Amino acid sequence: MTMPPAILLVRDFLQDRNVSVLPWPAKSPALNPIEHVWDLLDRRVRARDIPPRNVWELAGALVEEWDNISQQELANLVQSMRRRCTAVLNAAGGHTKY
Repeated sequence: MTMPPAILLVRDFLQDRNVSVLPWPAKSPALNPIEHVWDLLDRRVRARDIPPRNVWELAGALVEEWDNISQQELANLVQSMRRRCTAVLNAAGGHTKY
C-alpha cells in the first residue's frame, strides 16, 4: 500500500528535522483527543432544555457549546494521553475504557 504524497511530505519534513513520532494506529479514537471533544459536544447539545429543531439551530448550538468548553477540559484530554496510550498498549490494541 502506497502512502499519499502529503503524508510522505510530512514524514520527510519531520525526519529532516529529527522529530520523533509515535507509530500511530489508524482508526484509533481512544488515542485522538478530538474524538472526545466531539463526544462532549454531542452530550452538551443533547442535554439542552430545548433541542435544536433544524440544521441551523444545530450549527448554532454546536458553536455555542464549543465556545463553552474550558481550556481546563481540553488540557485534561491532552494530559490523559499517556493513560490512553498505556491502556491501548496493555489491551494489545483492543478495547479500552476510553
